[in-house]
Amino acid sequence: MSEGLLRRILRNPKRREKGIAPRTVALMQPGNAKKPSEIWLMYQLVGRKKKMISAWRYPGISPIGEPIPIPEDILEELRKKVFDKTREIE
Repeated sequence: MSEGLLRRILRNPKRREKGIAPRTVALMQPGNAKKPSEIWLMYQLVGRKKKMISAWRYPGISPIGEPIPIPEDILEELRKKVFDKTREIE
């Protein structure tokens, strides 16, 4: 994914939800029109800046207001990384 695409999602998301990691926000824009997909970006506020943590392409259309189905091992890795980063900031 290009930097420009991620900036566009950050500035103008079609959907905003609570992130899967603590104290994060997830933003979404629809992907390619030929195949149903979504592009997600997760960020965390650090002071007044938005720090991008992760970006991924979700195949299909995710349910609105429900958590995205993510394997437990990936969730645990994200929680550890975000927790370690927030400990450095505090």
